[in-house]
Amino acid sequence: MENQKEEKKKHQEGKPNVIQETISFVLYIAIVFLLTYLVIHYVGQRTQVSGTSMEYTLSDGDNLIVDKISYRFHDPERFDIIVFPFQYKEDTYYIKRIIGLPGETVQIGEDGTIYIDNEKLEESYGREVIQDPGQAAEPIKLGEDEYFVLGDNRNASSDSRDPSVGVIAGEDIIGRAWVRLYPFDKIGFIRHK
Repeated sequence: MENQKEEKKKHQEGKPNVIQETISFVLYIAIVFLLTYLVIHYVGQRTQVSGTSMEYTLSDGDNLIVDKISYRFHDPERFDIIVFPFQYKEDTYYIKRIIGLPGETVQIGEDGTIYIDNEKLEESYGREVIQDPGQAAEPIKLGEDEYFVLGDNRNASSDSRDPSVGVIAGEDIIGRAWVRLYPFDKIGFIRHK
């Protein structure tokens, strides 16, 4: 009888504790979800380009990772490609290039030339000459946390020239385009400057 008790005890000691394993598994899943949540909300997120407003830098269907952390350490810079929400449609995000910085005055001349504080902006991102300066035909003075953005495909872009987009508040910037994941033949870091 004593031998049977000892054998039963040894057999139970060798068995993994099902409750302990279940708790361990649930804890592991909770940690994975927590880390995923923190990464998506505070570090980076995947986004897909829809449309041709950033051609030829970014194309329709490109899958990107947006860096959401670097602007916590420094301000956005001219020519950064940023992602921000469209104010009139929920879950709609725009991706554009920063042209004007806080405190500057932006204007687009009749010939399509971009002026920052009355000086011609030297840049090579625009795919073609701007045909419609929109509201930037008149000088736009940016506030202390406002940015003027344009798409690289200037004549096929809804951007700061359009009153429905307007200037972008720094607090509305989600992040900076960082890496292209797809298509695979174009995978790599996004060139900003």
